[in-house]
Amino acid sequence: MTLAEPAAGSTAQGSPPPASRPKRNKIKTGEGRLAFFLVTPTIALLGLIVGYPIVKAIYNAFLSDNQKINPDTGLLEQAGAWTGLTNFKHWLLEQCPSGTGTTIKCPPGNIGSQFWDSVSVTVGFTVVTVALETVIGMIFALMMNRAFRGRALVRAAILIPWAIPTAVTAKLWQVVFDPQGVLNKLLGTHFAWTSEKWPARSAIVIADVWKTTPFIALLILAGLQGISADIYESAKVDGANAWQRFWRITLPLVKPALAVAVIFRTLDVLRMYDLPAILTGGANGTTTLSILVVKQLHSGVYSASALSTITFIFIFAIALGMVRLFNANIVGTPGKGGK
Repeated sequence: MTLAEPAAGSTAQGSPPPASRPKRNKIKTGEGRLAFFLVTPTIALLGLIVGYPIVKAIYNAFLSDNQKINPDTGLLEQAGAWTGLTNFKHWLLEQCPSGTGTTIKCPPGNIGSQFWDSVSVTVGFTVVTVALETVIGMIFALMMNRAFRGRALVRAAILIPWAIPTAVTAKLWQVVFDPQGVLNKLLGTHFAWTSEKWPARSAIVIADVWKTTPFIALLILAGLQGISADIYESAKVDGANAWQRFWRITLPLVKPALAVAVIFRTLDVLRMYDLPAILTGGANGTTTLSILVVKQLHSGVYSASALSTITFIFIFAIALGMVRLFNANIVGTPGKGGK
């Protein structure tokens, strides 16, 4: 009589299968130590270049721009004294010094009264431009993904605006919207497009959509090219029409690329500066948060640091919310396949 052979995945001594044995910590191996030492300089450099300015700006946000007399000592304090949350109240609550040691509501025209208007302008630009760029970018991507004669030429023509620097784009559209510019020549009018609030805002939206729609189209195109044609053939066999194929196949499968495109563009528009600064100078209701920060730099560095800190927190909160909304975990979660 012979003994039965051990079952697959086990040993005669009863030891656990190899898959259940704890893995060695690779950081203790020579390869892990080498990787750690190679990555450490990069992390230290990023901490120096990125981390230090952020920490310094946050610290400066609590300092005073103005000279004042300390009521306890009667001495004149230089700018840079610790002032607590005064700078944040100046922006969030629109409080300005009254000259008697108290604060009052910032009068109209004062830069301190422009914060919430700038927030609404920035959010408005973001919602409108990203929505238009997403829809138009999807259409362009679907066009570029089709096989037809001259497709390379069409792709190049669509992507050209993205290659043009933003400052050049702003000057180009400034010529278009000039009272003696191209648009008025075509329409036979003499309207000053950037001299009133809503026409000026519309001009910025048009210029930004023209400039950055190819970026979203390019990212969506990359997602479309990863979809197998067999899926569409199977859907056609099952009787799905073009709209059903787009809604049930294309849109779900292109969602990761679309989410990245929308998040990137949202963050980009939230910090928009050069396009409205060149096209309108921030006048006529086109002052964004970034333009407001630059304006404040001319009168007070520490107050501008507070505004920059508020803007950073504002954009970070929106970015975090969008990542959760799209369920787009960029980093990836261990044990879940990065989904």
